[in-house]
Amino acid sequence: MEQERNQIVIILATLLVVFITLALVWLFITFQKRKNNLLLDQEDAKKQFEKEIAETQIEIREQTLRNISWELHDNIGQLLTLAKIQLQIATPENIQEVSDTIGKGLEEVRALSKLINPDVVKNIKLYEAVQLEIDRFNRLNFIKSTLTIQGESKKLNPKSEIILFRILQEFFSNTIKHSKASNLDVTLDYQKEKLYIEAKDNGVGYDTSIETNNGIGLNNIQNRAKLINAEIELSSEIEKGTTLKIIHTFE
Repeated sequence: MEQERNQIVIILATLLVVFITLALVWLFITFQKRKNNLLLDQEDAKKQFEKEIAETQIEIREQTLRNISWELHDNIGQLLTLAKIQLQIATPENIQEVSDTIGKGLEEVRALSKLINPDVVKNIKLYEAVQLEIDRFNRLNFIKSTLTIQGESKKLNPKSEIILFRILQEFFSNTIKHSKASNLDVTLDYQKEKLYIEAKDNGVGYDTSIETNNGIGLNNIQNRAKLINAEIELSSEIEKGTTLKIIHTFE
């Protein structure tokens, strides 16, 4: 009887060891599978992020080229045409007008050269890129614009700056094309750990509960912001204007 009990104990102990071994093997395989899936997900996320960055860079370049094309055709072209007409009827008394027109044309060309140079656009800081946009709006009399810098400016992750600039560029484009605003005010507030950005216009505004097709939809902006873990708030009131707020934590 004692021998049978010992055999039963041995059998049970053996089964327990086998069960524990199988459980450990199963847990190890499950852990490895989850680890591999996590690595694959991280790799996919990284590839998607890089793809979004590349697409955003292309969009910025395309927008820049559209701006340059417009200025060459409508702005500088008109100045040169005006200078030609003034030269045809020039007299010693009004020759200064011709000089002023040509001088203004040269200033416009110098301003454009900053945008044409890819190295300048690629390497400048966020506030410098925004300042170029603000200067362009004021120079071309699109809208009265201001940029306010608060705190000590910091260099952000270049990829984050690309996304933030594109978000602002979309907002600016909407303001110029659709808002009928007379003023655009932008603030970059550099604090210790975060950058607070606010862009607001005094245009016609719109109902934020209705998704629009003008390129400034909240979903579009939020999707871009998620790429860099930025917080977004887009608010608007009819006949009072639209405000975009962005909070980005420094890495």
